[in-house]
Amino acid sequence: MSSKHTINIRGEIIDLSSPKVMGIINVTPDSFFIDSRRSVVSDVLERAEQMLDEGATFLDIGGYSSRPGAEDISVEEELRRVIDPIEVIVERFPEAIISIDTFRSEVARKAIDAGASMVNDISGGQLDTSMLVSIAEMNIPYIAMHMRGTPQTMKNLTDYEDPLNEIVKYFSSVIHDCNRLGIKDVIIDPGFGFAKTSEQSFEILSKLDHFHRLDKPILVGLSRKSMIYRTLNLTAEEALNGTSVLNSIALLKGASILRVHDVKEAAEAIKLISKLS
Repeated sequence: MSSKHTINIRGEIIDLSSPKVMGIINVTPDSFFIDSRRSVVSDVLERAEQMLDEGATFLDIGGYSSRPGAEDISVEEELRRVIDPIEVIVERFPEAIISIDTFRSEVARKAIDAGASMVNDISGGQLDTSMLVSIAEMNIPYIAMHMRGTPQTMKNLTDYEDPLNEIVKYFSSVIHDCNRLGIKDVIIDPGFGFAKTSEQSFEILSKLDHFHRLDKPILVGLSRKSMIYRTLNLTAEEALNGTSVLNSIALLKGASILRVHDVKEAAEAIKLISKLS
């Protein structure tokens, strides 16, 4: 169902008409999913190697926890967490495509200098007015997510009249700004769980194909989220099966990238669903 889209990663064309997997490597002390936390360089390398072996096209490195109510940290602390992991992954796995998960343009620039190739911004440029200009100047792909407020306030900002259309309108504005600045490769992420109740997130997933009107690749980040484990009365550690179910639905509705903690299972879902077309 997805359109044929490509993105340019430092001269390499990545075809997203065949869905890809983005592996999550959190270098934070408080990620909601304990097994995704990596703070020692050897642990980061081990996790990166496993994800690449299991079929990840992208590795998403994040040093700022965006779980609801997470502690705000300084730019300096975020940089301290992410730069070394990026550098060691690039040195060990030079073909790896690294995404920096940040909403701060200073972190984005320094991460790209360290070897990252794209930016994953939970705020879609709303929390740092310099972000889109920086993306345009660096000429890199940009993932824009929908969120209201900040990780500290978003759980109180879930009042929508029409969630789907309001999010489409938000992305239309972000894409317009990106076009104006000359940003060529934009990927959209509806932001499941970010300033959205579980019910709203399920509604958005059920209507994910509506986002194709924006003619941009869609990234879906459902991995082990509370909409899964609270619905099933489980913990995040027990939510792998539920994640695979919802990822499969997202693929059937045209998702181009699955952002996950568990690469092997996501890659298997892509392979199986590809047999249906």
